[in-house]
Amino acid sequence: MRVVIAEDLLLLRDGLVRMLTDTGHDVVAAVATAPELEAAVAEHRPDVSIVDVRLPPGFRDEGLRAALSIRGREPRTPILILSQYVERVYAAELIADGQGAVGYLLKDRVTALDDFLDALERVAAGGTAMDPEVVRQLFARNTGDQGIAALTAREREVLGLVAQGLSNSAICAELVLAPASVEKHIGNILTKLDLPPSDDTHRRVRAVLAYLNQ
Repeated sequence: MRVVIAEDLLLLRDGLVRMLTDTGHDVVAAVATAPELEAAVAEHRPDVSIVDVRLPPGFRDEGLRAALSIRGREPRTPILILSQYVERVYAAELIADGQGAVGYLLKDRVTALDDFLDALERVAAGGTAMDPEVVRQLFARNTGDQGIAALTAREREVLGLVAQGLSNSAICAELVLAPASVEKHIGNILTKLDLPPSDDTHRRVRAVLAYLNQ
């Protein structure tokens, strides 16, 4: 994959460059500010961009705003956001358009190389990759909703994995369930959340994520 990195911490930025290069990917630009990010994406049109939420000069939400600006021009531009903490508003705003090709991971997930690369590849392919802790907190915010309350413990477990962006086959492997069982659970979930079933996995994931971020 051709990758753009926007991270102000030199050590982390260089570490990401080395890790991606060593695993066969091409880092076409590694920048430290939001304007540099937007310029790099416009110039290189990478397969995916890795973006820190907080970039100079304000270290508030410059990275996220740049990502939203990029996706405003090109809605399905793949963006993987990295953050030090779970920030619900940022996660919700990023995925609210339902276009897919987005991810939100905590920075400590970068050290789990296989998981990080899997998330990066999933986003580049047009899917979603949500940090389990982000999903947990989104669930916590919606525990009072009638639809969520109607889910069984297993359905909530399946929904959490769907929200992370896992495919049906990956959920089967994670929970040691037969494909038919996973399909039944997902059908029940969509019915209870008043979300129409769909054969399109990405559309289904976007619908569930959109619900969780209402």
